[in-house]
Amino acid sequence: MHKNRICHRDIKPENFLLYKEDDASHIKLIDFGLAKRVVPNEIMNKPNGTPYYIAPEVLKGSYTTQCDVWSMGVIMYIMLCGKPPFGGKTNKDIINNVLNGTYSLKNEVWNTVSDSAKDLISQLLERSADMRLTSQEAFDHPWI
Repeated sequence: MHKNRICHRDIKPENFLLYKEDDASHIKLIDFGLAKRVVPNEIMNKPNGTPYYIAPEVLKGSYTTQCDVWSMGVIMYIMLCGKPPFGGKTNKDIINNVLNGTYSLKNEVWNTVSDSAKDLISQLLERSADMRLTSQEAFDHPWI
């Protein structure tokens, strides 16, 4: 998507579907209702997304396609430990926790996760969008 200058802006597990019932290796990303065609390094400012998966820079009102990379980091975190990195009882709590940016890779469930996977998560959940891996860099990460 990013190579084609499209920012999805609402990447979450509910927006992935299996392409074929008998082939889990082919998935499709759906729901492009919030997607936007962008020029390289375009700064967007309209807040979009779902609280658990929204990047902090989106909440601050100045973001690029890097917000999608953050969302993928949240999904990876959930897939490997079973819960979101930034929880809360209400959307306001979740948003505050995203803005604070504190998460843990230290509890017991992470003992069986490889250092390489944890490295990728930490680079996807980098609070500074400029320091966060790009989608291509994430794809090229050794864990992938």
